[in-house]
Amino acid sequence: MLFLYNSLLITVFWVLLALYLLINSYKIRFLKKIGISDNLVTPAVAVIIAVRNEEAALEKALESICNLNYCNYRILLVNDRSTDRTAEILEKFEPKFPQVTIINIDELRHGWLGKSHALYQGYRNSTEEWLLFTDADVVFTPDTLTKAITYCSQQQLDHLVLLPHIHSRSAALNSVLATFKIMFDVQYRPWAAKNPHSDASIGMGAFNLVKRTAYEAAGTHVRFSLHPNDDLKLGECIKSSGCRQDVLYGDEQIQYEWYDSLNAFINGLMKNAFSSVNYSFSKAVINSAGSLLFFVLPVPVLLLSGDSGQQCLAAIILLSQLALYLLKPALHAKWWYIPVIPFAAAVISFIMLKSAILTTWQKGIYWRESFYPLSQLRKYK
Repeated sequence: MLFLYNSLLITVFWVLLALYLLINSYKIRFLKKIGISDNLVTPAVAVIIAVRNEEAALEKALESICNLNYCNYRILLVNDRSTDRTAEILEKFEPKFPQVTIINIDELRHGWLGKSHALYQGYRNSTEEWLLFTDADVVFTPDTLTKAITYCSQQQLDHLVLLPHIHSRSAALNSVLATFKIMFDVQYRPWAAKNPHSDASIGMGAFNLVKRTAYEAAGTHVRFSLHPNDDLKLGECIKSSGCRQDVLYGDEQIQYEWYDSLNAFINGLMKNAFSSVNYSFSKAVINSAGSLLFFVLPVPVLLLSGDSGQQCLAAIILLSQLALYLLKPALHAKWWYIPVIPFAAAVISFIMLKSAILTTWQKGIYWRESFYPLSQLRKYK
């Protein structure tokens, strides 16, 4: 009887979760649908990009950024101790595009992670009213910045985040990413970021457009100089400082390939997954247990129970998942991602648990060539 009650509870959970995410996801607008005013005021924008060993995707991304149709912007490319062909690629852009400035960093200052330090140095070398922090592998359509500034002006925003179209050449990774995005929405509730009465906040490394005054009021990157998830922390600090924040879907405006394989995804997230729960081992265990209970086990267990009633509950869960994945805006899910959900959630739980165990065991994290003690990292949670 207890098993039946638990099965009913989890089934109801999935029905309600699908409705909750679908209703709220449609509250987020698409940047591509924002019109451009003929009388748009174009404040000065500094596009700041931290670059380290990005030779594979750098050239295509920079071509797109250098050809934005916004009339009043400058590009600050901060080369953070690259050892591949990155410097050679950057040098080709400076004489070709007068709005490009290259800043070279030869040494990482104590008390900083490399990316936050590089972005902060970009800010220090800028004077523009607006700052756009973005990554070196993000591809923009020409009108992206113009539309973004238009929306900020219309809504009187201090901070705008775009959720990019994230894709991979790996079909297996794309199926896992769909579940990852669902879990991300459950944890961060991006639709609520614009609500000044909500504690929800949002940031995204691909597109953080922030007023200089808001960035300074939030404490700049100095405030979270040793936090691996600098983009999310920036959004949190901006929101907590009382500034106006919003988020849009960036489909057909910005896109990038996050990782090219499932193995790269696992290894890439291993170093910073634990920081997403503020280095709390108990939270990591609770999150992983919740993922196991609600995402990994329900459908397989119910289908294998041999009981027709339990199998009907499994069918309801599968239908709820199918509706959620296919109808949720900007998810780009395929029907066959549904049977992969248990595997995807198991992978994400594995990343969280291993990251927590490894970081706790070695009492810190290795980032690039440096080791950062856990006692020091916890000061920036």
